[in-house]
Formats: sequence, C-alpha cells, structure tokens
Amino acid sequence: MSAAARFFCADAARLRNDPPAGTAPYGSTWILVEYRGGWPPNGFDGLPLEPETKRHVFTAAQALRARILLVRRHGRRRPDGPQRWAVLRYAADGAHRQTWGTWRRDEDLAGIVAALAAPGDPAGPPVVLVCAHGLHDACCAVRGRPVGRALSERWPELVWECTHVGGDRFAANVVVVPDGVYYGNLDAASAVLAVAEHLADRVHADHLRGYTDLFPPQQVAVAAVLSRFGPAGRHHYAIRETTRDGDRWRVRVTGPTPRSPEYDVDVRAHRTPPRQLTCRGLSMSSTVVYEALSIVAHAPDSP
Repeated sequence: MSAAARFFCADAARLRNDPPAGTAPYGSTWILVEYRGGWPPNGFDGLPLEPETKRHVFTAAQALRARILLVRRHGRRRPDGPQRWAVLRYAADGAHRQTWGTWRRDEDLAGIVAALAAPGDPAGPPVVLVCAHGLHDACCAVRGRPVGRALSERWPELVWECTHVGGDRFAANVVVVPDGVYYGNLDAASAVLAVAEHLADRVHADHLRGYTDLFPPQQVAVAAVLSRFGPAGRHHYAIRETTRDGDRWRVRVTGPTPRSPEYDVDVRAHRTPPRQLTCRGLSMSSTVVYEALSIVAHAPDSP
C-alpha cells in the first residue's frame, strides 16, 4: 500500500466527526509498570517476564478490573536506576490513592499484588498519561508522541507515555489518573491547555471523552452540562439518578451543594454502520454512539 493510500483511523474519525464524549472505558484502578525497552503490541501481556510473577500480577489486576499500562518518560534518554511501578486508585469516596515502588528483577513486581490489597496513600500529585503505543496503533505514535513531548516539557515529573488506553481513533489520547478523566482528539497546543485547566480543577467539555467512574450515557450527560454551562471541577457534578427506556436515558446531574440547580439530560443511543475503527484492525465494526438531546434545569428536589 502506498503512503498516500495508508489508512489512519484518527484521520477517518475526524472526517466522520465521531463524537468523543461517552467513550472513556469504565474503571477505577490503574497499574503502571515502567518499561524502558521496546513495548510489544499487547503491552504487559507480551513482556518476557518471570512467568509466576507475571501470572500473580495479572490475576490480582483482573480481580479488580485494573488496567495494566507500561509507561516511560518521553524521549530517547533512558534514566539510570531501578524502574518504577505504581498502583493508582480512584476510591468510591472520591479519594485519590497511590502506591509507588521500584523494580530491578521481575520478582520485584510482586509488590504490585500487595499494593492492590492495601489502601494506598491519599497524597500525591496526579499522573498524566499520554498514549504513544505505536506498535498497537500508528495514530497513537503519530499523534501521541508530539503531545507527550509538549506535556513533558511543561510538567516533566507528572507526564508519562503509556501503552494502549482505548479509543485509538481519538488519538492523541491523554488520561489523568487517578482522577480517571479521559481526553481525546488532542494536539500539542490543545493538550497543554486541557492539562493546565485540569490541574487548576477546570474540566472543559472540549476534548473530554469522559470520567471513568461513569457509564457512557452518564459521561455524555456531564459533558453536555459542561458544554452548556462552562468548565467545572472534576467533582463539581454528580449523577443523582439514571433511568432507561429503550435507547433513551434520562440522567439527572446535580451540583456541589443541596441548593445547586439540577439538570435532567435526555440521552439517546444509536449504532453506527460498520467501519474500520483502528489502523491495524482491518475488520469492520459498529459502535454505539450516545447523544445528548436536551438539558432541562430545575430547582433541587422539584418533581
């Protein structure tokens, strides 16, 4: 195939105007494993690690539906010293908990299993992950690495490049953990702005894919409220109630105080025609798209 005819899934998604809202995968726990060598296409699963340790880590992660991501700092320079690992958790009470460790031998990664069973430290700055997993999907490298460079120059201690986070067609993808906030369709300039605003506790609807503690209709509802009424903090809005009737949802979004207005967001789902969704995947797949149809504001506790 000639270079001119090469398919890039992110280019195709932009031409189709695929909406990013409602596409953040559900989850509350992330395992980061620094790996300075080449990343296999399937990430952690493909690493040549000691089998028993690898099995223990994978089994413990699977029990909590934790996502395991390989990470590295941007650039060709490889820092000295042991590599790091982390368990990052978004707790049910909204607390952000972290446990960090180091590893030199494969067996050292067993510390991850113990960390998954421990409460973790509620202190610590957020971690900014940029998907740059080129062997998984070309767009993640083509679009992700310039974003990784721009963010690393601004926040070198917070930013890591990482393996596949989902939604290749929305590259460049950035995930802030353990906040559990996905951003997509970014370039270097928009990524710096989005992360700067996020760190100032102002989440914008632009480029927002969703919050990972919410399900797709709820993610779309929050994004619609942010789009209508402007940016707000990560915990400014909460979901009070979600009801479904066929392909329609009514999601009630509440504000931060009992006297805050509430919003009923009408969300509709529809399935797209089959299409190629990734650079590497040649099969055609359809997706479910969620669309906010209306927002009705009312006083709290009114019928």
